[in-house]
Amino acid sequence: MLNPSRLRLLSRLAVLGTVRAVAQDVNLSASTVSHQLALLETETRTRLLERTGRRVRLTPAGEKLARQARAILDHLDAVEAELRGDEPAGLVRIGAFQSAIHTFAVPAATRLAQTYPRLETELAEREPHESVPALRAGDSDVIITTTDFADLPLGPDLEIIRLATDPIVLVTAVDRPEPPGPAVLADYAGEPWALDIPQSYMANLTLRLCRESGFEPRVVCRFSNYLMTLQHVEAGLSIALLPELAVDPRYRVATKTLATPVTRTIVAVTRRGSPRRAAVNAVLEALRQPVKLPAAVEQA
Repeated sequence: MLNPSRLRLLSRLAVLGTVRAVAQDVNLSASTVSHQLALLETETRTRLLERTGRRVRLTPAGEKLARQARAILDHLDAVEAELRGDEPAGLVRIGAFQSAIHTFAVPAATRLAQTYPRLETELAEREPHESVPALRAGDSDVIITTTDFADLPLGPDLEIIRLATDPIVLVTAVDRPEPPGPAVLADYAGEPWALDIPQSYMANLTLRLCRESGFEPRVVCRFSNYLMTLQHVEAGLSIALLPELAVDPRYRVATKTLATPVTRTIVAVTRRGSPRRAAVNAVLEALRQPVKLPAAVEQA
């Protein structure tokens, strides 16, 4: 009989890559993790690991079992939840990118707390390049991400639920004189730009769109927080490309649509392969009812 705790260690090894990283993640010694994985090999009568120098890696059989382990563990969680009753209950961990937290995740968590007192939500800010691995590893049960992050595509092991379409807009200080009509990015080649941190979705997208328009943006600041970006733009120190959902109306900024429209598709994603817990279904249903925030000033 397969031991669930050992399957969990194998699943973590497939994501984290080293026994030492798994040990730190689960607060065990590396020797204990190695011993448990060796016992799992004995249980399965299959070679799951092979050494390459001082490290270990999964064999093809190990990779196959690691993929199936996640579905097995999800199914065990679902069975336990059913035994506790039909009402959605237990912990659901939600990972979401920054602008989706206040637009989707917090309103959903608020509704759930009022409707299902035995259901607990845990929110974590995760960029798309972080949230998909976290979902596959079991660190998140539901993530809010975008299908447009080409650096890390969503695979057939994941179930995608569409939530919204969010346009990308040019954001400037509200009192800045602007020509009428949509923004042509080439006209802003000499401007100071605010960007997200390197390798994030919006940083990569801004660089790509500027380069496609024939220029390299003059980056004067990088912030991992959209509110800091909006404050910098509000002061007239920079301009930025942001998702419309990220434009908080508390800041005196103006937005312009792009002459060549760009949108991102916002989705909720769960793991495929096992019946979803009632609590996860309740979270997905709540996420389908986002709160519409007041729009920023739109320039003609």
